Amino acid sequence: MAVKNRICGPKRDEDLSPGKPTMPALDQALKIRRGASTSRDAAEAARELHAQIGQDGASLGLFYCSPEYDLDRLGAELRARFGSAPLIGCTTAGEITPQGYLDGSLTGITIASPEFEVVTERLDHLDHYTLADGEAVANRLLAALRSRGKAPSGQNTFGFLLIDGLSNAEEAVVSSLHGQLGDIQLFGGSAADGTDFGRAFIYHDGAFRSGAALFTVVHTNLPFEVFKTQHFVPTDAKMVVTGADVATRTVYEINGLPAGREYARLVGMEVEQLTELIFAAHPVVVRLGGNDFVRSIMKVNEDESLTFACAIDNGIVLTVARGVDMIENMREAFEDVRSRVGDPQVVFGCDCLFRLIETDQKGIRDEIGKIMLENNVIGFSTYGEQFNGMHVNQTFTGVAIGSPR
Repeated sequence: MAVKNRICGPKRDEDLSPGKPTMPALDQALKIRRGASTSRDAAEAARELHAQIGQDGASLGLFYCSPEYDLDRLGAELRARFGSAPLIGCTTAGEITPQGYLDGSLTGITIASPEFEVVTERLDHLDHYTLADGEAVANRLLAALRSRGKAPSGQNTFGFLLIDGLSNAEEAVVSSLHGQLGDIQLFGGSAADGTDFGRAFIYHDGAFRSGAALFTVVHTNLPFEVFKTQHFVPTDAKMVVTGADVATRTVYEINGLPAGREYARLVGMEVEQLTELIFAAHPVVVRLGGNDFVRSIMKVNEDESLTFACAIDNGIVLTVARGVDMIENMREAFEDVRSRVGDPQVVFGCDCLFRLIETDQKGIRDEIGKIMLENNVIGFSTYGEQFNGMHVNQTFTGVAIGSPR
């Protein structure tokens, strides 16, 4: 079901051929260039992307790339071509581009606008992260905006988090950041490593780094809406976590029984039948503050324990969820957002890997990709998403930026 927040419409006829810049927005208050390269050569991909999105005076540069690139070489090429221009990014499990869903590509966007004031700070060493670290970062970024004469609030400011999706630190980071923002909303995505789950990277200051996060705060007078949507509803099948290792997000027992075996029973299967396709089709939800948040299962282990993609703890009550029509859900979500901000100039989107797996399983990737194109989405397939103070799974989160009023 769609969760309120705003968005807007398309601009479809851009020429994305390598070397030809995309057309800026018609209103000079917002110059947007977006592009993508399918070259597997890091240097060529960086050249093609820069040719499409490079522009003077960009206040924000953002890219997403396949982990299959030689990242050292790609980082060097991007650094050489974009120079001191602000540029952040991360590795993915798939890219949402101006050409639709792609795998093994490099995509990005730059925005040049007097309506955009952007500040970013990196959090390193997430293995030693403390809540005070995030609180300090959020407060410094808000202070930086105030020093530039801005008065950040939920009406004119939003936060954007990119974080190593294998750090197991998402909950602590997003909670500590959001706790200092007042009514300012936050969204984000967890950097990925395809379907290998080896190492994930964020890009900042000209280099790729693991075990790190980037928090960006954007002040703008343009209409925008931070939003999320998911297409799962709870069933009557409930389970209580009775044995878990919080640090590794591993559940050993559900309802006092081996976790994998009990979960399989609740979804009408044998434990031997559990695969990523089953987990994508039958996630679980936890109810907090009157809302359901999805908790995805990543794998079943040899001892029949389950490894989750989100924080899990003893005593949590989980409910097996069932999916509704993803296509209709996405259309409704964008219609709701469009009703608030008009046709979007751009949507920054974070879309869970398990959603992408489901689109392939059901043969609807092209349909979902068309909806992304119609709404000017630039984004990536993630290892998890952030929405305000929560780390979630199997969700689409983002911000839609409308036209100047």
